[in-house]
Amino acid sequence: MSTTNEISTPVPDARAGHTADPTRGVVARPAWRDDSASLLTRGYRFGERIWRRVPDGARSAPMRLLFSDALLVRGAEGVAAFYDDARVARHGAMPPFIQETLFGHESVHSLDGDDHRHRKATFVSALYEDDQVARLRPHLEREWRHEVDAWIAGGERSAYDAAVGALGRAIMRWAGLPGTGEAKTRWARRQAQIVDGFGVPYSPEYVLSALNRRWSDRHAEQLIRAVRAGRLDAHPDTALSAWAWHQDRNGRLLGARLAGIELQNSFRPMIAVARFTAFAAKRLQELPEWRERIAAEVAERASLVDGPLATAFAQEIRRTAPFVPMLPAFATQDIEVDGRTVRAGGRIVLDILGTDTDDRSWERPDVFDPERFLGVDDYEAVAAFVPHGGADVATGHRCPGEKLAIAGLAASISALSNPRLEVLPAGLEVNERRMPTKPRSGGRVRAAGSSDGARCPFHRH
Repeated sequence: MSTTNEISTPVPDARAGHTADPTRGVVARPAWRDDSASLLTRGYRFGERIWRRVPDGARSAPMRLLFSDALLVRGAEGVAAFYDDARVARHGAMPPFIQETLFGHESVHSLDGDDHRHRKATFVSALYEDDQVARLRPHLEREWRHEVDAWIAGGERSAYDAAVGALGRAIMRWAGLPGTGEAKTRWARRQAQIVDGFGVPYSPEYVLSALNRRWSDRHAEQLIRAVRAGRLDAHPDTALSAWAWHQDRNGRLLGARLAGIELQNSFRPMIAVARFTAFAAKRLQELPEWRERIAAEVAERASLVDGPLATAFAQEIRRTAPFVPMLPAFATQDIEVDGRTVRAGGRIVLDILGTDTDDRSWERPDVFDPERFLGVDDYEAVAAFVPHGGADVATGHRCPGEKLAIAGLAASISALSNPRLEVLPAGLEVNERRMPTKPRSGGRVRAAGSSDGARCPFHRH
């Protein structure tokens, strides 16, 4: 094993404590000094340590990930390099414990080239088109109004738990899945736990996540088989129909298990939006003026969906509270970013949080300001805005469910802004070392004006 990495840089950095080879311009780093452990110990602040190795404002920084050479990149330049499919491949780059648990075996997330584009086309047609977003809106309206009514009636639970149920039922109905609302809520909770546990392989939560993945894969496979056998009707416009009849590039139906995995990848991202909802509850509690503005918007429009203020607030939540801090891929050719090169075979790693809060890309990036998104209709054109991935939806790896996610989060924010509700301030701290994370309490919500002291002493729990 080489004792130095193979990432060249024109700027030796004494702050990092490394020596430089003046003849090669390569930062010398011991092969055993791997950065993988700090991803687990530092979580969302992982990138801060890496960026200290290079001058302020650099677009790339050397690192080692899983004992191989890597280059951490950020900003528009980093996004362009990371999503260059001619020089970057994703197959095998994601650690197996994440790929298999969160996305599923052989899912679209592990594909590259023509195979990726072919399968991605089904995701685009089933999720991304505007008429698909329009189909979701009435489901969001109904489910969130149900949750608001339950809170007002005396319920007290977190914004996160309410969102798992509301968003889960809405997206499953949109996807064409059968079953009662209670059954959908139960499956949504399983899906939410998969998301909650995939990033903590050292915890029992990961084992539970793997078990829920196994149960979900089997259940989704049964749905696909039922549609193909004619025992279950699937409307042609739904994700259930799209994956039941999806054919590979050779004209063969996907295996029922893999089709079921991709069906879950069509609706689970919406359930994951519950984590954003918890962050939204925290921000709304901290910013009562925004709650008032959004509540007024809801009253004026008589709708919880598609409010411009709520949507701008949702976009700022996504910018400041990303789902994961970084994404890895393999360089298939030498890639140069800002004067540093990762050789073919090394990893290129996109700093998601560092890009969404990059001070060269955003004005006052550390300030939570939804105003920055008011009037921004084409958010995909903002190169340094990558909470759901970057590049082109149809040909690249940007999530095709992003429009659905924004609609779901905006509806959540509108619901939480109801003046008859209050978000409790206790438990809103965030553990930034855990991935994925959320406010500890999930953002507890109850009817405004209620208090523990006013309750029957036998029913306080």
